[in-house]
Amino acid sequence: MASSDVPVYFEMSWSILSTIGLVNTFIGFMVIAITGLSGLSILPSIVSAACALANGLCYYAYYTDCPKPARMGASVVADIAWEIQEAGLSFYSYQMLNSLLRHKARITFLCLFWALMLVILLLRVCILAFRAMDISTATNAMQGRIDHLHIGYFAAIAIVESCSSFLLRILLSAHHSSKIVFSRDGIWRQLIRSTEIRLATLCLVGILRAITYSFQTDAQMANSVTSQLDRFAYTLECLFPIVMM
Repeated sequence: MASSDVPVYFEMSWSILSTIGLVNTFIGFMVIAITGLSGLSILPSIVSAACALANGLCYYAYYTDCPKPARMGASVVADIAWEIQEAGLSFYSYQMLNSLLRHKARITFLCLFWALMLVILLLRVCILAFRAMDISTATNAMQGRIDHLHIGYFAAIAIVESCSSFLLRILLSAHHSSKIVFSRDGIWRQLIRSTEIRLATLCLVGILRAITYSFQTDAQMANSVTSQLDRFAYTLECLFPIVMM
């Protein structure tokens, strides 16, 4: 596009989403400084940093008139960062269940979790490849395939969250009924606080995005009602790390 047609960065929603990720990253590091470093405490900062990077590069790749190789590279890195952000949220419940489950239940959960993570990774690799092809040809020829891949991508994330939430709910019921005593590292407190929030948000967000993204017609453009709903759902994803801190 011509230089005069390039939209101002801070007039775009991507700048707001990137700023949310940046602010959440700094808040996450402040929480770590207060509570100490752990797998649970570092995760919000990691996914928030990925959010900030992905949305900033999305603007560079799809809204500027920079050379195609640079825009293709930015698109690839943005997709990798989105993978870290969106799939990374699932590692919150993963760390809890990996510590709480025992024997066959733990092995079954680990096999299911990593199998779904592999599916999510492969789908994202296909998505980033098709997006790079569209940028190289300056068309939206692959957008239909990208939409279909996103259905599987978000559905897989929703399945991971649903399974994790279901297991967390079972453990919560077992705790109330048998008064199981867990370790003193704070994981049970984190578990109780996050279970209902996870059921009410991430599972629904994953399902909503699987539905709304299928109607996307232009790359990274919110130019219809469904694409605006998808942008709203993604905004909820960007805000979610704050409740994990």
